[in-house]
Amino acid sequence: MNEYVLLLLIFLAGIITGFINTLAGSGSLISLPILMFAGLPAPVANGTNRIGILIQGITALITWKKKFPVRLKDDAAIILSACCGAVGGAFMATEMDKETLEVVIGGLLLFMLALMLIKPEKWLKKDDETVRKKSPVWVQIIVFGAIGIYGGFIQAGVGFFLLAGLVWVGGYNLMKANTLKILITTIFTAFALPVFIIYNQIDWVMGFALAAGASLGAFLAARLAIKKGVGFVRIFLIVIIFLAALKLLNVDRLIF
Repeated sequence: MNEYVLLLLIFLAGIITGFINTLAGSGSLISLPILMFAGLPAPVANGTNRIGILIQGITALITWKKKFPVRLKDDAAIILSACCGAVGGAFMATEMDKETLEVVIGGLLLFMLALMLIKPEKWLKKDDETVRKKSPVWVQIIVFGAIGIYGGFIQAGVGFFLLAGLVWVGGYNLMKANTLKILITTIFTAFALPVFIIYNQIDWVMGFALAAGASLGAFLAARLAIKKGVGFVRIFLIVIIFLAALKLLNVDRLIF
């Protein structure tokens, strides 16, 4: 495939990813498989995907800083533990060989698919206005350190775990948790990205093509203020995740 055509396709995929992230989240469940389908080895796709996440996060924080102000010192333990975990998870991903990483990512995609099918966000929305009691600091450090490890390792779907942790462990309502989710994801991505750079697991051209598209997709979704179509987004995500998992686990060869 022509290089420019491939970059255009990645850019378009980025638009879809940004659009989905704005509407429903879990956009990395699309962008990560697409980068691998574009020919990037799993470790490089895993690292390249972080460029779009970082740029999207920075854009969102700049856009929302007046509407949803956050105070870093109030959540220092959560943020620092997530960042430390993310660096550790990134090192785990970069040290893993290509074949093993593909199988692990395929398995994790199936796990995220199962989560999507049971619609776990329903019990989170019940606590939209509820302020729960915060867990002890040491519990927060363990929980968000573990979430950080997952985020540093693969990233895809980490937003759900962050939301669950922020609601049930951090004691935040869903609105505040959503804002903190973006802040934490952006910061720990900034910490994890250098690990992939050191290990030369970044394709900068594809990464910026994806990031440019994701930024445009997020902008379009926000401007259009689309509230419908989330059901379609869920179906689209389920199909892509399922096909990607089959590919990574080599199940497609057995079927076809």
